[in-house]
Amino acid sequence: MKKITAALLLITVLVSCKSKQGLVSEKNAEKEKSVKEIVKGHYENPLEFDNLQIRAGAHYEGGGDSYNFTLDIRVKKDEMIWVNATVMGFPVAKALITKDKVSYYVNTQKEYFEGDFRVLSDWLGTDLDYDKVQNIITGRAMDNLADGKYKASLEEGLYKLQGKEDNGVFKEFLFEAANLLLKKQVIEYKGYEPQKLTVNYPGFRKHEKSVMPTGVMVEAEKADKVYIEIEYKNVTFDNEDLRFTYKVPQGMDRIFIE
Repeated sequence: MKKITAALLLITVLVSCKSKQGLVSEKNAEKEKSVKEIVKGHYENPLEFDNLQIRAGAHYEGGGDSYNFTLDIRVKKDEMIWVNATVMGFPVAKALITKDKVSYYVNTQKEYFEGDFRVLSDWLGTDLDYDKVQNIITGRAMDNLADGKYKASLEEGLYKLQGKEDNGVFKEFLFEAANLLLKKQVIEYKGYEPQKLTVNYPGFRKHEKSVMPTGVMVEAEKADKVYIEIEYKNVTFDNEDLRFTYKVPQGMDRIFIE
């Protein structure tokens, strides 16, 4: 039960698409750039929308288990992320992520959860909040790069920003050269309980309102390893009829995840 619900929660933060139509051209990095140039170029990529809808398929592997879901993902920019999950057309779960909390319920188990971001942070092995989740979905760096201290270098044709925080957390962000689009981000802690989160973006597509990733592949390593990939079939922006209705059905039992 906990593996299934954790899978649904993790899937809400990831989006991908394997279609190659309309891909943004990328280039290898050859000439060095400063940290300031890389950060500035990354944030110049357009991200203009009020709401976003993604119809997707998702695959999860972890702990010897494997699950597939069909998803309807809706994002009200800077406010909430709503997810409806189905399997072969049957409703399985619904989730809502806001600035303050994470909520979801699972129809097949008649159970629901409501709490802070600790449950997502524990499973992915790094501190998360709403802004970081939204950034992962839209292919932006999880952290505000302007606030961090990084060293810039070249690595296998990509620009790399690398830094270490006072708490021992190592961070890497790698970008292609044409538009400074994010190709990979790594958050790693090598302490008593090592943990690592790696997010890869194979490509990007330019839409009317934004440049979005065409693929997200995530590996989370803590006590167990988790792999998640999501393919989305259709993306639309600023649908005035888009709804974010979320209500736990009667008869559900609340669960608490430690």
